[in-house]
Amino acid sequence: MSRPVPAEWVPHRAMWLGFPSHADLWEDNLVPAQDEVEALARALAGPGGERVRLMTGTLEGDAEARRRLGGVAGVDIIAGRFGDVWLRDTGPIFLGPDAAAGFRFNGWGGKYDLPHDDEVADQVAAVAGVDLVRSDAILEGGALDHDGEGTILTTRQCLLNPNRNPGWTEAAAEAALARDLGARKVLWLGDGLQNDHTDGHVDNLARFVAPGVVVCPVGFGAGDPNGEVYDAAARALSGMTDAAGRSLRVIRIPSPGWIEVDGVGGAPASHMNFIIANRAILLPVYGEGLAARLAAQGLAEAFPGREVIALPSNALLSGGGSFHCISQQEPA
Repeated sequence: MSRPVPAEWVPHRAMWLGFPSHADLWEDNLVPAQDEVEALARALAGPGGERVRLMTGTLEGDAEARRRLGGVAGVDIIAGRFGDVWLRDTGPIFLGPDAAAGFRFNGWGGKYDLPHDDEVADQVAAVAGVDLVRSDAILEGGALDHDGEGTILTTRQCLLNPNRNPGWTEAAAEAALARDLGARKVLWLGDGLQNDHTDGHVDNLARFVAPGVVVCPVGFGAGDPNGEVYDAAARALSGMTDAAGRSLRVIRIPSPGWIEVDGVGGAPASHMNFIIANRAILLPVYGEGLAARLAAQGLAEAFPGREVIALPSNALLSGGGSFHCISQQEPA
């Protein structure tokens, strides 16, 4: 068994981000997505207290990142290669300051098979100077959430999907997570958000904010497409215990509700896709309405020692994800 993955709230040596670099993928949303990542990097390197390692994926993207952020203290621009920015899923999962686990990546079940995504884990581990421990399992980092004590939160919709590891049962998945990521107990939720091409990543649905404490959305507005999914997850979580035997406390904060992207409604927008930085919480929001304000208030209560910084993420959402999806913390 490996050692447990550190919780995201422990001190970080660096925070990795992917910089949107491929015009053919982002089209009209390329510049807006770059704007959002620039604002995120500046917030992380400033009040967030992070050393940002901003990875670029093309020569053009690297040049643009250096034009925007080359002189910003606390931001290191790393020339790399990736299919797209989703480093949470293509990069390694750090096991500590000296080692990381590298999993196989198949484009979220074969949906998006892009050049160089399967090389990201090696690139990140090389720059970080850590040993990369290879696994034969197909797994994305956004499919899991960790409490730092060996409790892992996930969804059946993603982890048991036959488009990843055919034949995986709960027992087989738990054995792999124990071997590769030090899991002592796996908590299983059902489905994730509608229209989520990741097949229900848990980092859009529920997150640990402290040992024994999980935050989960509550539907906002009459048109929320995921209200029943949120309620089912909260009910399940309220009946669970973690690896230490604690009953989970569930904190609920408003979801963004019905969000349209590029004229298409029901986008998988989530306030759960926040980043826990050394000194702040970076919260993705999709407008300046009541839901965003209440979500920020709820996370401020969950993280009393950290400032909550709400930043727009509509352009990133057009690509299928948000802040947590493009990031990966490197523990100190």
